[in-house]
Amino acid sequence: MNRLAIFGLVFIALLVVVAVFAPVLATHDVGATNLAARYLSPSAEHWLGTDATGRDIFSRVVFGARISLRVGIVVVGVSTLIGTVVGALAGYYGGWIDRIVSGYVINVFLAFPGLLLAIAMVAFLGAGLNKLILALCIIGWVGYARVIRGQVLKVREYDFVQAARALGARDWRILFVHILPNAIQPLIVQASLGMAGAVLAEASLSFLGLGVPPPAPSWGVMLEEARDLTTLRVAPHALIVPGVAIALTVLAFNFLGDGLREYLDPRQRRR
Repeated sequence: MNRLAIFGLVFIALLVVVAVFAPVLATHDVGATNLAARYLSPSAEHWLGTDATGRDIFSRVVFGARISLRVGIVVVGVSTLIGTVVGALAGYYGGWIDRIVSGYVINVFLAFPGLLLAIAMVAFLGAGLNKLILALCIIGWVGYARVIRGQVLKVREYDFVQAARALGARDWRILFVHILPNAIQPLIVQASLGMAGAVLAEASLSFLGLGVPPPAPSWGVMLEEARDLTTLRVAPHALIVPGVAIALTVLAFNFLGDGLREYLDPRQRRR
């Protein structure tokens, strides 16, 4: 695994620790306002300064990691499960099932930009963390279904699958015991990249006011609250800190996904 992938893995592990122990690591109450302490620069009391209402930025960034990881883990987990089942059935049985799934449903979802579709879904369902997760799950399973369908189409023609079928094995056994374990590797890479996409989608929708509503300590909400010109001039750290947190998290998951792709593909390792 290359150095960038190791950096991604270390950063993600650190992010998980921060999210789990957020109540311990936070130095202030994330919702406590103090107008007398607004726009303070980083100091011993406020490590990353304060925002427009005097809230501690470090504490809000720490709790924001918990929101981002929750969205990423739930969205990727649910999307992977749905996409694996749908894609595996379409790839294994083919015929009218495959025509409906890959020819109509998947193509319809892929015809729209992901973020635009997410905005439409959240606008329909309403703002809120759980509704945001539901919207991202509804549109997120398609990529996993397409990947696993392609893998199943390839693996189902292997000799050991044909041998299992000749011995009278049931379809569910062939699919879940023989095919899926040998088709799951690209899905691991897709899940890592999907975590980056889910974190970025949550931040983008929260920034637009369609995700986690204020005053929740979401990184997207922090960016939205600090985007005015006055804040940029007086306290640029209020905008830079959550932006760097989002950028590093997305890069870490992308680096890890690229490293997993290289590690799981023997041709990439040789190259």
